[in-house]
Amino acid sequence: MSGVESDAGVFTFLLNNLGVQNVQFEELLTLEPDALATLYPVYGVIFLFKYPTDTPYTSTDKPLDGTFDRDAAERHFFAAQTIQNACGTQALLSVLMNKDGEVDIGQQLREFKEFTMVLPPEFRGEALSNSELIRDVHNSFAKSSPFVDETQRTSGETEDAFHFVAYTEVDGTLYELDGLQPAPISHGACTSGDFPSKVMEVLQRRIARYDMSEIRFNLMAMVRDLRIQAREIGDAEMLEREEQKRRDWQFENALRRHNFVGFAGSVLKGVVETKLNEGEGAYDKWIEAAKTKTRQRMESRKKGGGDDVEMEG
Repeated sequence: MSGVESDAGVFTFLLNNLGVQNVQFEELLTLEPDALATLYPVYGVIFLFKYPTDTPYTSTDKPLDGTFDRDAAERHFFAAQTIQNACGTQALLSVLMNKDGEVDIGQQLREFKEFTMVLPPEFRGEALSNSELIRDVHNSFAKSSPFVDETQRTSGETEDAFHFVAYTEVDGTLYELDGLQPAPISHGACTSGDFPSKVMEVLQRRIARYDMSEIRFNLMAMVRDLRIQAREIGDAEMLEREEQKRRDWQFENALRRHNFVGFAGSVLKGVVETKLNEGEGAYDKWIEAAKTKTRQRMESRKKGGGDDVEMEG
């Protein structure tokens, strides 16, 4: 499996295609508990962060924060991550499977959960990778990386790795569910009402362990479909806003499924051919004009001008 983009629209339609009803994701731009509380009911959050390479990430004895609850792996859904680049989908399922009853997860996922709960976490992870439904839905939203292989062959630099983990309240406890860890991590007693403040405290401590210059984090909340609330309170403006959001997400997701490298190459060839057909010297003049514009842009940036010079055809 390839990785999926940390985007509320991607994760929402991932849910829909898995057969889940009346649930969506919302991106959070702040760690203020009130921002999360306003989205009530909140089923859990998914946190994306840079995978640390300077310190050990996994531990068999004690996590950096909280405590391992090894018995919880038997009572609740927790799966070891056994395949690369699927941590986003696995984090989504870690919240979802533990909210069965509060959320309509659909027949296929319910049957999958019933089958895998009798297995140990490592075999649940294998079952995730072998599920045709989960694999096909995940891959349909996987990020397209048409240049990645060439880059890896020619560049000695390694790209930063990022990882998703899930946080949710289950049976009065706040759990961190991370398939790279040996067990669920308990962060203490928590109710659904306490969840926004409790989880934000944990995330603030987690982010504080990074250098101040590191800002590449992303936080998404799994919540009830906001269109339901809009209909309940009769807010036509909110309903239209949410419907437009779905239309935008659908369009963006359609674009993600396409590899535009071939299209861009064809356009470039067409432009070059047009210039060559304009007569002798037209192509060379076009190239020199482009070089001049590029130099002007670079000089403007060096001087602190900040404004880009328009490229002309």
